[in-house]
Amino acid sequence: MFRAILMEKGEDGAALARLAELEDAALPEGDVTVAVDYSTLNYKDGLCLSASGGGLVRNYPHVPGIDFAGRVETSADPRYRPGDAVVLTGWRVGEAHWGGFAEKARVRADWLVPLPAGLTTRQAMALGTAGFTAMLAVMDLEAHGLTPEAGEVLVTGAAGGVGSVAVALLATAGYKVAAVTGRPETANYLTGLGAARIVPREDLAEVVKRPMESETWAGCIDAVGGAMLARVLGQMQSEAAVAAVGNAGGLQVPANIIPFLLRGVKLLGVNSVTVPYARRVTAWDRLAREMPLDKLDAMIRPARLEDVPALGAAILKGQVQGRVVVEMGAA
Repeated sequence: MFRAILMEKGEDGAALARLAELEDAALPEGDVTVAVDYSTLNYKDGLCLSASGGGLVRNYPHVPGIDFAGRVETSADPRYRPGDAVVLTGWRVGEAHWGGFAEKARVRADWLVPLPAGLTTRQAMALGTAGFTAMLAVMDLEAHGLTPEAGEVLVTGAAGGVGSVAVALLATAGYKVAAVTGRPETANYLTGLGAARIVPREDLAEVVKRPMESETWAGCIDAVGGAMLARVLGQMQSEAAVAAVGNAGGLQVPANIIPFLLRGVKLLGVNSVTVPYARRVTAWDRLAREMPLDKLDAMIRPARLEDVPALGAAILKGQVQGRVVVEMGAA
C-alpha cells in the first residue's frame, strides 16, 4: 500500500482531491517504478487540483503532481537499476499520466533523468519544473547573446517558483536583476535572492498607447504573459529577447508588432514539457553547478502530502512564495 492524493469526480461532476491509500496494482503502466522521496507544487499543479482539473486532467480517478524525485524500486529498462536516484519533470505526468503526489510512481524510463551530482532529491524538488524552466530560459537568452554587460534583466512574477530561481541564477551569474512583484512584502525575499531592484507590478500592469517606450531591459524572463508581456516588449533594448515561461496574467497578449520590426525584439517560447533528453541533462547539470544552494534552501516551504489540496488552491491565488517541497514520509 502507498499514500497518494487521489482526485475523483463527485456526483456534481466536480473533481475532489483527498488523501488515499492505494495498492501497487493501481499504478499505471510503465517500465520503472519509483519510490518517491519528494514532490513539489507548481501553478499547473494548482490547476490540476482544481474542481475542473484546469482543463488538463482528462481521466479520473487521477493522481496529480507534475514533478517528483526519488529512487528506483523496480525497472524493466537497463538504464536504471534499483536504488538509482532519478528526477522527473514534464511529459504530461500529473496531467494525462498519474504523477508525483504519491509515495510511489510508475512511468516510462524515457521520461526520467538521473539525479545530477551535487543535488539531493529534496534540492531537486526545490527546483522542480520551476527551476528547470528557469534554467531553460537562461540558456535560451544566453544563446541569443545575453551577457551581464548588456544591462538590466527583468524577471516578472519574481516571487513565484520560476521567478525565484531565475532571480537567483541570474544574480549569481553576475547579471543586474530587476524583479517584478505585486506583493511588497516579498521585497526582502527577492533582494536576498540577489535582485538589484524591485519593480512594483502596477508599473507594468497596463498597456500604454505608445507602441514603444524607452529601451530599458537587456533581457527578460516573463512568467506572467498578458498585458504585462505586451508592455515589456515595448521596453526591450534593440535586438534583446524575452523568454516567455508562463501565463499567470492571461493567455491573450495585447501587443503590437512595432518592437519586433523597429528594434528587432525577439520573443522566445520556453517549453519545459517535451524537452529532449540531452538538453534536459544539460539543464539539470547546470542547475547542480550554478544554483546557489543557500539561496535554494531559503526558498523552500516544507509541506506534507495532506497539505497539497489546500496549497493547490493557494498557488492559484498567488499566495505561495518560493518553492513548496512535499515530503512523502512527513507525518
